[in-house]
Amino acid sequence: MSNYHDRFGSPAKRKKKRRQRIIVFVSVILFLSAIASLAFFVKDTVFDPNVWTPDGEDAVVFIPTSADFNDVKAILFKQGVVIHRGSFERVSRWLKYDTHVKPGRYLLSPKMNNLELVRLLRSGAQKPVMVTFNNMRDIYQLAGRIAAQLETDSVSIVSALSDSGYLSFLGYNNKTIPSMFIPNTYEFYWTTNASGFISRMFDENKKFWNTERSEKAAKLGLSKVEVSTLASIIDKETNKDSEKPTMAGVYINRLKSGWRLQADPTLVFAVGDFEIRRVLDIHKTVESPYNTYLYPGLPPGPICIPSIASIDAVLNYKQHNYYFFCASDDLSGYHLFASSYAEHEANAWRYRKALDQLNIK
Repeated sequence: MSNYHDRFGSPAKRKKKRRQRIIVFVSVILFLSAIASLAFFVKDTVFDPNVWTPDGEDAVVFIPTSADFNDVKAILFKQGVVIHRGSFERVSRWLKYDTHVKPGRYLLSPKMNNLELVRLLRSGAQKPVMVTFNNMRDIYQLAGRIAAQLETDSVSIVSALSDSGYLSFLGYNNKTIPSMFIPNTYEFYWTTNASGFISRMFDENKKFWNTERSEKAAKLGLSKVEVSTLASIIDKETNKDSEKPTMAGVYINRLKSGWRLQADPTLVFAVGDFEIRRVLDIHKTVESPYNTYLYPGLPPGPICIPSIASIDAVLNYKQHNYYFFCASDDLSGYHLFASSYAEHEANAWRYRKALDQLNIK
């Protein structure tokens, strides 16, 4: 018996060892369960997909410049892109995004997890927006178009473009400033403000007026603003790019011969009624420096923001002997060109007759 006790210990000792083994076993089980629960919690909170987007397409989210974390949550939750709100808030706190909100336009991919979502928003890596403008009548219409695509508001843009000191700094005035803008498509960050937009357009204008274009303007004896002014008239005369160089040639011929431009679109601009469909003799009497029937040369500035096509049409005008043009009586939008006033009058008579038949006053 003593040998047995010596070898295996007393019953009390054996019992104590069994309890210890059980305790260790249970502790290990509990520890592993805790680890598994923690792993599941982390997986569910951090790594499981938590972004839903309509139709599985990327979703755009706008975070305003003044937004705080509560605003961000309201935006995301209202759009319905966050599936589990609590887990998003926890990860945001862990990564300190709740105190480091970055404004911008963000592109959220479907099935992003919270780690990916919060890292994206916290990084400020916003998706640029392609800003497009063309066929703009004036800076007010331009400001509205830009404000519809960027965070900045139209009032801020108009206010900046109405500041004589700022315009002078840029090298323009309230009549010539439309010539600074070159209609095109540009990449911007959505958070760009009015000053940032205008500065970018100033730089784009300098790029546009490269050596080749500048030399062509100088050869014409026109400044860049004057080229844009003439181009703006052509833009309002026709939307047919193919005939713009011919039309530019007509106006260049008139300028070189000392004729008045007698451009109907300048009368519409002078009157301020952009709904006019038919220019009448009464419109030719309006007192305005933009009335090219009364005053020789070019008006003091563009009557719209001219297109690239029209600017290049002026710079590459077609040389010919035409001094007149009139809208075609087939009402196609194209024009008939003439060298003599008699030929022009015949064209104009046919056009007026076509308008009368349609009762266009």
